[in-house]
Amino acid sequence: MPTSSQADRILVLGIGNILWADEGFGVRAVEEFHRRYAVPDNVTILDGGTQGLYLVNYLEEAERLIVFDAIDYGLEPGQLKVVRDEEVPRFTGAKKMSLHQTGFQEVISAADLLGRCPKHLVLIGCQPLDLEDWGGPLTTPVRDQINPAIGLAVDILAEWGVKAAPRTASLPESERLLANDIDHLHHEMRARPA
Repeated sequence: MPTSSQADRILVLGIGNILWADEGFGVRAVEEFHRRYAVPDNVTILDGGTQGLYLVNYLEEAERLIVFDAIDYGLEPGQLKVVRDEEVPRFTGAKKMSLHQTGFQEVISAADLLGRCPKHLVLIGCQPLDLEDWGGPLTTPVRDQINPAIGLAVDILAEWGVKAAPRTASLPESERLLANDIDHLHHEMRARPA
């Protein structure tokens, strides 16, 4: 795997909808990655939510991209699968689960048409169990894959010559990816029994 130079712009992106149970996996994974790790200035951490084509500008600026998402691979619920480079667009549109999924395939296509698609793409997908629970939290098998997914992202960054350093202090609230108590701790975890 080619290594990156510190000049390479890298985007670590989570996409999904936190209001539809496991559909929120990508957002929750990138949120937790950001809470735990500090990255060099050439790495951008972004909650892409359901922004669709609004993400094109971010892709245009990146040479390398890591995406966390809930993907229906037809596997056991909670199973992770990593897809790289030219295989990524095939999986982001493999089965329409929501508006953001089709939108992300369009984002990749638009960036490619502009000649500004990242040179290296990595999709860290998690097989969802439930996409129908409006307002519901991540299911246990999907929630249990956040830590392994983050570990995969750290390893991929290391392959690219980039160190994600564990934070030595708590992330200030002003630097959280999600505010207004829709972050994982305040939104989903308060509903779980102790």
